[in-house]
This record gives sequence, C-alpha cells and structure tokens, in this order.
Amino acid sequence: METQGFLSVIIPVYNGSDFLAAAVESVLQQQHSPGEIILIDDGSTDATAAVADRLQASLGGLLRYVYQPNAGPAAARNHGLALARGEWIAFLDADDLWPENSLGVRFAALRADPLLAVVMGRVRLVQGIEASDPESERENRTFAGPSLGAGLFRRAVFERVGGFDPALRSSEDVDWFLRARERGISIQQIPAVTLLYRRHEASLTYQKSPAALQMLQVLKRSLERRSGSEVP
Repeated sequence: METQGFLSVIIPVYNGSDFLAAAVESVLQQQHSPGEIILIDDGSTDATAAVADRLQASLGGLLRYVYQPNAGPAAARNHGLALARGEWIAFLDADDLWPENSLGVRFAALRADPLLAVVMGRVRLVQGIEASDPESERENRTFAGPSLGAGLFRRAVFERVGGFDPALRSSEDVDWFLRARERGISIQQIPAVTLLYRRHEASLTYQKSPAALQMLQVLKRSLERRSGSEVP
C-alpha cells in the first residue's frame, strides 16, 4: 500500500554493525522526517542484528528490521521496495551518511518540477568513522554520479523501470540508471552534496576485478538494448 506524501527510507546492510547506528541517526536528524525506515539485513554475521534490536527499541514502529539470507545489495533493495509504503523512496547504505538537510534540498527540487522522477545530489568522499567532522568533509572531494544514496525517487518510477538486477553483486545502481535513461525517465542533478560516502577498510574488501567485469557487463547489456542486437 502506498501512502501519499510518505517517505520510505531503505537501508540495506551487510556486516555493518560499526556504522549502522550513525547512518540511522543521520536520517533522523533530517528536517524532513521519514514515515518509515526499512532496514534489510542481507545475511550479516556480525553484531548487526543486535544493533538493529537496540534501534528498534528506541524508535518503535518507525524502524522495521527484516533479515534475509545473503543475496546481495540489489536483492536487499528490492526486498525493501516490496515492503515500502511511501510515495517517495530514498536509499542509504548502512556505512554512509546524509549531511544536514540532505532530504530537504532533494524534496525542494522534486516538488518544484512535477515532471521530475528522480533528483540526484553530489557525493562527498570522507574517511572512516569520523566522517561527521565538518572540517574533514571540506577537505575531501565531491563528485556527481549514480549513487543511490544521493537520490530521491518517486515511487512510480520503479513501476516503469523495475527494480535492481539481483544477479549483479556490484554496478546494480549503474544498471538501474542506464535502464531509466533508456526509458526516458527524467533525472535532475542538483549541486548540493546529499551523501557522505565513507571510505573504510571494510568497504574496500571486494575484489576489484569481478566488480570491473560486472561494470563491463552492465555497459555491454545497455549497448545491446540500445542497438537491438547482441554485442560480441
């Protein structure tokens, strides 16, 4: 069931016990309050469940915690989408943060243009757990790109584009944005920084070669769809 004017925040997490509480706190500190926070635990083996229990105890019905066997971030986000009740959808990875008024600037852009389906802010790279230090933030670079946590989505856009490809363990966000562009979805980039991407040891443990291969696979499939033929 979709509720008018209601924001659903979806947080996928895998072994994110060291970062999860800070991510949720950055959501709660926004000027625009979410209607629900959906936490999808993608088969964590650390203390994520214990952290989630404490958050649920303090937040009550605002936070919903769901455990699933490990299936990857795309499947976790799809699970969250299936549970979400909001007209508006936002994603935040458990090891990232939203800066002050991140949601506010995104909502302002979407509401200013009823034809917009997605608004994307900029991303600032920050280091480790001390990412909330403003002085440290200014020293790190920002970039624009298909980072789901920097965006705000109208719920209806997922009915047109579909969800995330669960076969992809990386680059699933790039794949979704390519499919959205191919379908003529209106996406606006705004200059405000709306996501703090925390670089830390755990976030860099995936193998770069498989990730690069999946990115190539995503780009190849997009080219095939555009050309209507199989690319060798």
